[in-house]
Amino acid sequence: MNTMLKIENLSIHTDTQTLVQNLSLDLYPQRPLTILGETGAGKSLIAAAVAGTLPDALKPEGDITLFDELNPLNRERFWGKEIALLPQEPWLALNPLRTIAAQINEVHKLVLNKDRSQSDTLTHRALQQMELDKDGGKHPFELSGGMAQRAAYLCATQAGGKLLIADEPTKGLDESRRDHVGQLLLSHCQPFENEKPGGLLTITHDIKLAKMLGGDIIVMKEGEIVEQGDAKAILEQPQAAYTKALIRAQPEYWSFDQPTSSQPLNESSSQTAPAEVGIQSGQKPLLEVEGLAIYRDQKILFSDLTFSLSQGEILGVYGDSGCGKSSLADTLLGLHNDFSGNINWLQKIEKGQRLKLYQDPPSAHSPHTTLKTLLDDLCALHKLNRSKIPALLDRLSLDSALLERPSSQVSGGELQRFAILRALLMSPKLLIADEPSSRLDPITAAQTLKLIVEVSKEANCGLILISHDQLALSKLCNKVIDLSRY
Repeated sequence: MNTMLKIENLSIHTDTQTLVQNLSLDLYPQRPLTILGETGAGKSLIAAAVAGTLPDALKPEGDITLFDELNPLNRERFWGKEIALLPQEPWLALNPLRTIAAQINEVHKLVLNKDRSQSDTLTHRALQQMELDKDGGKHPFELSGGMAQRAAYLCATQAGGKLLIADEPTKGLDESRRDHVGQLLLSHCQPFENEKPGGLLTITHDIKLAKMLGGDIIVMKEGEIVEQGDAKAILEQPQAAYTKALIRAQPEYWSFDQPTSSQPLNESSSQTAPAEVGIQSGQKPLLEVEGLAIYRDQKILFSDLTFSLSQGEILGVYGDSGCGKSSLADTLLGLHNDFSGNINWLQKIEKGQRLKLYQDPPSAHSPHTTLKTLLDDLCALHKLNRSKIPALLDRLSLDSALLERPSSQVSGGELQRFAILRALLMSPKLLIADEPSSRLDPITAAQTLKLIVEVSKEANCGLILISHDQLALSKLCNKVIDLSRY
């Protein structure tokens, strides 16, 4: 079987640094190839080198054979019709000003030169196949993460590209939507009607997705291959120490210390003991919520939620996308007021003592301002004691030299730890971490979650940890709420 893509000794350099070194691979139709590794391993640079979209400042060396052409020029001619690129962050990849139907329709008109009637018919059929036919009139910001990913997939593949490059396709998605995207990717490899089968190159740090896709796998660290071969064999019996560390970073292997065993909080427990559930011996009660219902756009997200939270206690909240996890956070922070029920604060909460850690650190920080300036502004605005900063930098394993960089030059894990530092400077009584590790690789995610839990306990701060990973929450939290049951 002929290869769709062959890479031989690819290296990618800046003037001073090698970012990818001596990478070779073969990608065949019907056999998925996954590149697995932590943030900053150089995975996305490989996709850019294949598609011909590397920035001018990066210089590639080596050979890329694409559809039997060696180092083809003008690779734009392949875009859409031969290469389909599914970028990470579908909300950012899609045009925020146009409906998804209009964006899919545009592919048929401008790339395939279909007339209006044909484009409309093909667009409607595509939306039906993805169960989006009722959502074609929506804009990207009106879609859930799973819906946006399906819409982006349609935009990427409607022109018939046989080689699909998927860059972090499950980032930030819950388990059910991750599995759906995995099935979607696998379907691209299968022949449809009389068409030839496609090829799939997936770039990810999601080990569960890599297992689901199967085929071949390349494990990368700091721009180099550490292990390569059959995905099932490598993920079940890894040989390289780094691959073993990636797998051991999965929640099922965690062994974090907890003050109490994690107990699910279900309807019956919340109704029989609304105020007592979760209050630990010696901890001061901070918050009581009784019969809470939250609404958005005249739609009820959940109802009859009752729980309590004490200082130093960890409460986990999980559930499918759209069940109201982030809306619960916004309501407790005073950012959303369309609710019924009672929220009773049992202690005086000063301004700035209810804080949130966001799931996408780069989007939560100005990309053009140094971290030092962001700290200076915070301290000046709230008249904070700067003498705490060196000790917090040390506690969070942050090099002070990072403060001289803008957020665009800092990794996601480091940026999330910087967000924790800013929050701790405010002496919070309630900290809400909304999917704080969903965009981080497994090793960094485990370290970040453990750190958030530890520093919250040290600060005697109530922590609400929102995640789509029930297993992770069961390892970390004193109690867990399944919000989709309310």
